[in-house]
Amino acid sequence: MAEDTMLTEAIEAIRQGKKAKAKDILTRLIKADQHNATYWAWMSAVVETKKERLYALQTALRADPDNAAAKRGLVLLGAMPPDESIEPFPLHHPRLWEDELIQEEEEKETGIKGLIANPVVRLAGIGVGVLGIIALAIFGLSQRGRVARPATITPGPSPTFTLTPTALNAQPVSTAPFIGPTPLWALLDATYTPTPLYVNTPRSVQASDYGHAVDAAYRDGDWEALISAMEQIVILEPESADPHYYIGEAYRFLEENSKAIAAYDRALNIDEDFGPAYLGKARVLPYVGGASGVRSALDKAIERDPFFAEAYLERAIYFTDKKKYEAALEDLETAIQLSPNSAPAYYQLSRVYWLEEELEDALLAAEKSLELDRTNLATFLLLGQLYEANDQIEKAVEILELYVLYDEENADAFGVIGGAYYADGDYEKAIETLDLAIELDRRSGLAHYYRGLSYFELEDGENAISDLDKANRFLSDSFDASLSLAKAHILVEHYGDCYLQVERTRSLAETELEEALIYYWRATCHEGREDISSALKDWEALLDMTPSAEISDLRAEAQERLGELYTPTPTSTKAPTATKTPRPSQTPTPED
Repeated sequence: MAEDTMLTEAIEAIRQGKKAKAKDILTRLIKADQHNATYWAWMSAVVETKKERLYALQTALRADPDNAAAKRGLVLLGAMPPDESIEPFPLHHPRLWEDELIQEEEEKETGIKGLIANPVVRLAGIGVGVLGIIALAIFGLSQRGRVARPATITPGPSPTFTLTPTALNAQPVSTAPFIGPTPLWALLDATYTPTPLYVNTPRSVQASDYGHAVDAAYRDGDWEALISAMEQIVILEPESADPHYYIGEAYRFLEENSKAIAAYDRALNIDEDFGPAYLGKARVLPYVGGASGVRSALDKAIERDPFFAEAYLERAIYFTDKKKYEAALEDLETAIQLSPNSAPAYYQLSRVYWLEEELEDALLAAEKSLELDRTNLATFLLLGQLYEANDQIEKAVEILELYVLYDEENADAFGVIGGAYYADGDYEKAIETLDLAIELDRRSGLAHYYRGLSYFELEDGENAISDLDKANRFLSDSFDASLSLAKAHILVEHYGDCYLQVERTRSLAETELEEALIYYWRATCHEGREDISSALKDWEALLDMTPSAEISDLRAEAQERLGELYTPTPTSTKAPTATKTPRPSQTPTPED
């Protein structure tokens, strides 16, 4: 099989020390079969950093939980404890990729000492030293009288990465400098199972060579080359609409939006029923002041081509932004029927379910999206947020800690990790993580919220008030954040401030439970202020609410407080102990 031949070629390249060639071959193999543990295990031998090796081996182990080779690699890197059940390396003959890892780790440990210990190296060093002395003498004589200047090194630009467009993931993105480990989406040249060109029109004999150039440029994301090749095809095939469309796509990815619009229009002038051109226009219109025409263009794309899955996905995103969730779900259902292996469609489906507060369905859709495409970082972030929202704290931390290996400056990710530690009761670790999130983004309402709650649990009232006050500024209209600030004032016995904050929170109450909480905490604040008559009114109002399981505990405590306050000598007027709030009602969702 071709795959076996390519794998053999990659292994031979590793054997010869040609890691770049091996990585290129393995990248293509993984694109074709992303769940092949063998490919990922070999990939771990050619990537540049320990973080990348860990990711490759962990992915191999997820693809095959019994893969002994991946386990050995993880043990070698210290990511997995030694296990007697793991088959040891074959005596005197570890696998080549394992040998690569061993060699790299040994080099880190021995370094210069290992080189010095090598007699061949020592002999070569003596020879180089003698030659160096002679060279310096000659150079010194030839350069006498000159002023020596230190050589300067001008660093080149950081490598940049842009997503390769495939069906159901083609979105214009800004190309930004990247520093750090290779991102998951850059480790592979394109997402899993890339869809070919939407319109694969048979080219004329004269244009066939340009057609091959187009395929290569589209695959590699070389938009300038694609435009050049397509312009030649336009000359040879003036009646074809698709060359103009792909010129428009190339300009869209280059963010030259006016040129993109012009190219799409040329395609539609040739064929007014060409659906993809309407979709292209819909994506670009917001950037050229034409946002009002987006819906019409999307409708026309679907009307002209009712089997175009990507158009349904884009319209679902449009409906989601407009908070028309039912319409978005209908379009996503159609998109998935037409393209059942579309990871971006499941990703968007997860977002809509989350916004609809259907957390279990959102989690299932996100897991499906990651199963279909393990290279999309946004899915890792979304899935981590959903695990946290579904109280699966261990899974949330695991996947988000993997995510931040590749995006070390995402405050939202660290905010969710910190929130997971808070929910798990590890308040000190939560504060440590949230400190980092706030250092990255001082306006992160989520990070301030969870850090404020962590301080609250540690009974550090002043810090809790400071953070929760900021959370309320950055998380607008959050009932939980607002009420948490009121409770924090109780810790420092600022009962007047507590009362005022509960009053501010009252307008945010929407559910029966939230209404009951307003009565509960307002009565608590009144007791702290020794305004017993006002406290009695609120406790009675809570008892007058229709009984339900959701508020039964609050009503029981109201009954107890009334019994104590109505006695001739109240046994206690101490305010009830504040309880923690698990998460804010307004949870930010990741961008597309």
